[in-house]
Amino acid sequence: MTDTRLIHRVGAGALEWLWAHRDGFRLEPDVDPEIGFLERFKPIGELALICKVLFREGVAGSRQSQLARQLLDHTWRETLDGGRMLVRGQRIEPFSPAPFEVYLPFKELGYSQPEIERATVLNHRLDSWARLPVTPTRRLGLSAFQRRFGLTARPPEAGLAATTWLAGTPEPWTVEGHTAYDITHTVFHLTDWGENPGGLPPDVADYLAVWLPVWIDDWLDLERWDLLGELLVVDACLPRPTLDEAAWRGFAAAQQPDGAMPAVRTMPEGEPDAVFDVVYHPTLVAAFASLLATSRALTELAHSAS
Repeated sequence: MTDTRLIHRVGAGALEWLWAHRDGFRLEPDVDPEIGFLERFKPIGELALICKVLFREGVAGSRQSQLARQLLDHTWRETLDGGRMLVRGQRIEPFSPAPFEVYLPFKELGYSQPEIERATVLNHRLDSWARLPVTPTRRLGLSAFQRRFGLTARPPEAGLAATTWLAGTPEPWTVEGHTAYDITHTVFHLTDWGENPGGLPPDVADYLAVWLPVWIDDWLDLERWDLLGELLVVDACLPRPTLDEAAWRGFAAAQQPDGAMPAVRTMPEGEPDAVFDVVYHPTLVAAFASLLATSRALTELAHSAS
């Protein structure tokens, strides 16, 4: 099993970089709505989700907890204008689930925007919500978010898991980049972002126990750090994680001295905003993987000592 200190350092460095580059979590209020005003909500929602995991797991140090809270306060107050930009986004695209998806983790962490809540309850009643044309994995995630919000999921989660690629346990050698990301997010949704490893159906957990180490080795060799990070999260979501030492050492070695994690091979070059847009996701994933793996490693150590 990997040294817990190495795993923890990855997450600590990632949070330092995210805080230092917090202005990268920006919106483009003047962009043509047809181009996609809501596109820039995605990084903010991902940040809030990871911070929620940080507070839930309770394994981060005081410095990391402080940075997570400061990042949440900054993006809520400065970027989202106290949630008013989410309201604006909902008015621009009334039936888009994006404002709701971004809002939910903030709500769970104590932030509030009543107008978004009213819109969510209203939209949930519409048939258009249940028939929004999205991938099976995204649909599974939306239903899980509805449950967490306190709504009756439409359609129910139980009937959605079987529609995903992963549920069919197809030939493992057919996995490529897009499929792999679909696999990771199916696991995230079924386990509530690592909170409930028992949420994986037994046959899926067995399939991943056999083939996930192979995929991790492949993407480690390819230096696809963003995807490798997500696969390391999946490992930490399993009932019996491996916490593979070679993968974690390779992942940690790819991290930059300032905490940034490149997406593929080495750091990109260019204007700061453009670099942020490429690097923020693998760096967030590095923090996510570190938090869950540290928590699982400490749990395993406690069990072995008892």
